[in-house]
Amino acid sequence: MGNRQTRREFIQLAGMGVIAAGLKPAIGAEQIGASTYPSISAKTGKEKFNLGLASYTFRKFSTEQTIAMTKRLGLKFISFKDFHMPLNGTPEQIQNTVAKVKEAGLTLYACGVIYMKTEAEVQQAFDYAKAAGVKMIIGVPNYEMLGLVEKKVKEYDIKVAVHNHGPDYKLYPSPAIVYEKIKDLDKRIGLCIDAGHTQRSGIDPSEAVEKFADRLLDIHIKDESSATTEGTTVEMGRGVIDLVKLMRTLEKIGYSGIAAFEFEKDENDPLAGVAESVGYTRGILASI
Repeated sequence: MGNRQTRREFIQLAGMGVIAAGLKPAIGAEQIGASTYPSISAKTGKEKFNLGLASYTFRKFSTEQTIAMTKRLGLKFISFKDFHMPLNGTPEQIQNTVAKVKEAGLTLYACGVIYMKTEAEVQQAFDYAKAAGVKMIIGVPNYEMLGLVEKKVKEYDIKVAVHNHGPDYKLYPSPAIVYEKIKDLDKRIGLCIDAGHTQRSGIDPSEAVEKFADRLLDIHIKDESSATTEGTTVEMGRGVIDLVKLMRTLEKIGYSGIAAFEFEKDENDPLAGVAESVGYTRGILASI
């Protein structure tokens, strides 16, 4: 009931016009800059942290379709999963993909999630990120690979944001486990907190964000049907995560990275759900 009340109060405050801003018109969308719908604070008049997209959202779609839908959503930042920029691509192929992103007016800010189970996979991840010109890998390195990851971070000057999964995944099931494993390593190794998986572990993602703020490099934002292992992604504002609190917490800690939408629902037709989530989030940011 508490979360539903928050949603009603939010809609009253922000207005349905802000919600509708989640999806640009299909006709003429290319003429509308992403800054048309910035995340501006109603109180300060200043832009907060940037919103982006984790391309896993559009895993059933081509690179070109993913770029087009990201533009239509009014987002300027994207992180590519290897569905859209193959890990085994040549440097030339990777750079051609990056060129498509730039031509669309988007910024490829990271790549991942990349799993690193062997020394060869660690090396491949850093070479891949270097070829793409990105300064951050969102990764899941095996615990025994962390020493090598730190070495490569220093060699390449590329950050690694370790992504937490949920209670049904043995490797990094929570942000606390990530932090414990990386806290003594180079500070360019930090966390990518997945708000949904964190909530599924019974942990308030806002509390995790605040507790581990000193090493928070990236965040995947979403909503979940329940705070249990069985929880699944739903449109933001329809689930159990206190999203108003989460956005306020990110602002409170001075988060300056990307808050990337990762919508795992409706993999064959996700655009409407992502648009609702983007609009809802922009409404929160405009009203706090």
